[in-house]
Amino acid sequence: MRQRATLSAAVSALVLAVAAPALAQTPPAPQPPGPATANAFTYQDMIAANRLGDPQVSPDGKTVLYSLTTTDVAANKRASTIWSRPVGEGEATQLALPAGANTARFAPDGSLLFLAAVDGTSQVWRAAADGTGARAITTLPLDVSAFRISPNGSKLAVSLAVYPDAADLAASVARKAEVAGVATTGQVYDRTFVRHWDTWNDHTQNHLFVVTLGADGAASGDPVWVTKGFDGDTPSKPFGDEADFVFTPGSDGIVFSAREAGKTEPWSTNFDLYRADLSGSGQFTNLTDDNDAWDAGPVFSPDGKTLAYRAMARPGFEADRYQIRLRDMATGEVREVAANWDRSADTLQWSKDGSKLYTTAGDVGQTRLFSVDVRNGMVVPITGPGHVSAFVQAEGGFVFAQDTLTTSSDLWFKTYLGREMPRQLTDVNPSFDDKVFGEAEQFTFAGWNGEEVHGYVIKPAGYEEGRKYPVAFLIHGGPQGSFGNGWSYRWNPETYAGAGFAVVMIDFHGSTGYGQAFTDAISQHWGDRPLEDLQKGWAHALSAYDFLDGDKACALGASYGGYMVNWIAGNWNQPWKCLVNHDGVFDTFAMGHETEELWFTEWENGGTPWQNPRGYQEFNPANHVQDWRVPMLVVQGDKDFRIPTAQGLSTFNALQRRGIDSRLLFFPNENHWVLRPANSLQWHNEVFGWLNRYIGDDAAGQ
Repeated sequence: MRQRATLSAAVSALVLAVAAPALAQTPPAPQPPGPATANAFTYQDMIAANRLGDPQVSPDGKTVLYSLTTTDVAANKRASTIWSRPVGEGEATQLALPAGANTARFAPDGSLLFLAAVDGTSQVWRAAADGTGARAITTLPLDVSAFRISPNGSKLAVSLAVYPDAADLAASVARKAEVAGVATTGQVYDRTFVRHWDTWNDHTQNHLFVVTLGADGAASGDPVWVTKGFDGDTPSKPFGDEADFVFTPGSDGIVFSAREAGKTEPWSTNFDLYRADLSGSGQFTNLTDDNDAWDAGPVFSPDGKTLAYRAMARPGFEADRYQIRLRDMATGEVREVAANWDRSADTLQWSKDGSKLYTTAGDVGQTRLFSVDVRNGMVVPITGPGHVSAFVQAEGGFVFAQDTLTTSSDLWFKTYLGREMPRQLTDVNPSFDDKVFGEAEQFTFAGWNGEEVHGYVIKPAGYEEGRKYPVAFLIHGGPQGSFGNGWSYRWNPETYAGAGFAVVMIDFHGSTGYGQAFTDAISQHWGDRPLEDLQKGWAHALSAYDFLDGDKACALGASYGGYMVNWIAGNWNQPWKCLVNHDGVFDTFAMGHETEELWFTEWENGGTPWQNPRGYQEFNPANHVQDWRVPMLVVQGDKDFRIPTAQGLSTFNALQRRGIDSRLLFFPNENHWVLRPANSLQWHNEVFGWLNRYIGDDAAGQ
């Protein structure tokens, strides 16, 4: 259930369909509470907020690009634009690029490449650095989903969704047209992974093609199908991007990360790094064949002699620690860097002199930028508290996107020496400057096995000394995730504070950023170790913070957090006046057959359901329905193939059959997340109305 997305073009232009009309007899929603105090930050503010992402710096290090996504809640639409500003002093300006422009990247010559539509298909465009003179430089018959320009600027690698067994690109395009024209709608499969995340398998795969750029900077000649003959996706689906492939320093080959599909893909995490020349010969050299776990994120050193990448060690475990490995391209020798650093590295970047690697990693409730010396493995944190979601090197230092519990993402600049405070470059939500947020505090306590566990408590906006406040007890998903010091546009704890609720969040065993052993502790222990942490964390918070009203509390969670809500419904329901379960597991045994990424359930439960049925039943919420008693709101997206609809319907059916006050919020057009603005507003109205009914102002009248 852990989502592995990087902050890149994920906030590209979106025009979203209007939500499906409500059923005629839909019961009225419970009334959500108003703001806790004048100008309190609310979920309405959050949904309408601007969203920054995808920073990119020019070759001379003086200019930074970023995407800015705006939301029109009334029209149920989002749109993304590209902005530019100097790294030094100066103002940000929106580039006059075609509508829907996204994934802006600098070419080696300083010009701008980006994706935008041409006659209904996504193509690569080129413009001057200031956005003028934009023109399409590819006219391929299929959508370009990702691209990279070669180091010498002469070639362009693009990813297209093609039929892997087609003879060539033209044959693939012809088959696509043929499929679109047939009257039948049945799909036939002879191997599983028939659907993934929120999409049914249409029998195409993401493959890499290379086009040559002519003197005018546009593509010339036919594209070469570089990965022809490889059975797999690159970039990976559904969240892969250009970080999955890179040109060799000499611009004569490509290294890409991919997993062979075959019939084992749903239970394999064996991504390898492959090298291919640009001839389309179908010959690939597996550079990491000795590692059957995940290898990802190839980046070449400035001198081209060393390939850095991230590698897990345990096959089948998607939440293993990403180690940093270096491969000598001449000898093939591989060594690990900073082997004793007990953190999982994210995207890697080389320093300009090749002596260091920069990366981000979760770290005790924060996500920091780190420097890693490739000679001696010394690791030094560069940023302080907060969540760094992306970074790039600029003239004299770093530009990085950072957010916190009380601030949405903005760009900041910090020098390489870092002796002064970071300088803020953007303020994409100036209206937030006058908003009242709840004060957050991190705390620790002795959890399972007496080990230190961390949590956060947040006071309601407009907190008054001496008052007691109802509590929203938020449980994070993953389960290898964290509710740390970071911003969210879905589960944002400050929206609860803005509505007058105190918030408690526990990073139970299984959470990331506290060392790999801490993360490992939850596997095959979904219902005992984390539950003990939640119980002890709740008891500690009640004893340490007298403003928490333990008699007015609701537990809420999504994904694994939704599983835990179902689990505590039958195993720890005493403290709670209400529960909220979003896309949570009801029957772990059925989940072992229903979900798409089988490697996840098999690792977490110690094998397949027939190999280890006890592992699936030991912490199965479905086995404790007889003890359920607390009112529950159930939320389910019908396009959630990770935790399919049957899990949510089973939860609701059990509640109704038990005669427990319950409500089902069903989204036919949402996946594991609720992304459309109107649906997000409905979600928050329902959830906050549910809390208000049981622990808010409306509870007093019941």
